[in-house]
Amino acid sequence: MFVARINKEGGINGHPIELILYDSKTNAKDAAAIARRLIDQDNVDLVVGGTSTGETMAALPYFEETGTPFISLAGSTIIIDPVKKYVFKTPHTDLMSVEKAFERIGQEGLSKVGLLSGAGGYDQSFRKNANEAAARYKMQIVADEQHGAGDTDLTPQLTKIRAAAPDAVIYCGAGASSSIAAKNYRQLGLKPKLYLTVGVGSTAYIEGSEGAAEGTRVTGSALLAFKDLSPNDPIYAPTKTFVEAYEGAFKEPASNFGGYAYDALMIAVAALKKAGSTDKEKIREAIESLQKFPGVTGVYSYSATNHLGLTSEALRVLEVRDSQYRFAN
Repeated sequence: MFVARINKEGGINGHPIELILYDSKTNAKDAAAIARRLIDQDNVDLVVGGTSTGETMAALPYFEETGTPFISLAGSTIIIDPVKKYVFKTPHTDLMSVEKAFERIGQEGLSKVGLLSGAGGYDQSFRKNANEAAARYKMQIVADEQHGAGDTDLTPQLTKIRAAAPDAVIYCGAGASSSIAAKNYRQLGLKPKLYLTVGVGSTAYIEGSEGAAEGTRVTGSALLAFKDLSPNDPIYAPTKTFVEAYEGAFKEPASNFGGYAYDALMIAVAALKKAGSTDKEKIREAIESLQKFPGVTGVYSYSATNHLGLTSEALRVLEVRDSQYRFAN
């Protein structure tokens, strides 16, 4: 939609964007093959994609090898730490999500935390970061349970977590399993606040939980609670543009995930304009030089040592109230 809009307005430096789109179906093997096809056959100048950590990590070696700028849409810290020369990303990292949750839990005078995670790359990265960051935030991990891929009942793990008497629980995963966690959490009558991560990022979590998401907290983008965003916030204007255009066209609520892709496209456009060329090294340098660039996910300032460009201020603590995301009180 936005490529069509940009092209209608004259493209980039007078040239239309040619969008070449493949669906890797969140499969790492497919993503690696697509990366080669994009470079070897389609001769692209820049790549946006890699919605999951697995896809991104499978594809990025070829982008590095061929010197092709790549903007990932996945969450794990490992994507940009350590820095890879041609790899950038737009989502908050799982580490930022961990830290934001710990910060909020600590502000409420609590310290005992239970973790539940799945088998995916994002889950395990979040879990690792949570265990490593706990001491810095004076948190005590009293339970650390895991479930298998595709599990539809997380009651056994949550029962063990309940026995450890945590002050708060963090579900470290993403996707449909987040709704299962919320439903099982309510069925067991757990009282501590349940936190979820940037891996949730859409109203699908609320809808899938069948009411059980009410009162849970999610660390995510402000666009999920756009009605609470101040017009004075630097991300208000791009967020308004994105949310109104997306919801007007598709008749469904905008998500973090769409926002990551929108930011990546806008960053690519800004870099191509700045580079004044499709020379890949110039594009990479242009991305790296972007400063105080407002997106819907946050304000990006990249550098040679920072290929994320976001600070923790970009991440908000949201709470589900009346089946909507709102800023947590």
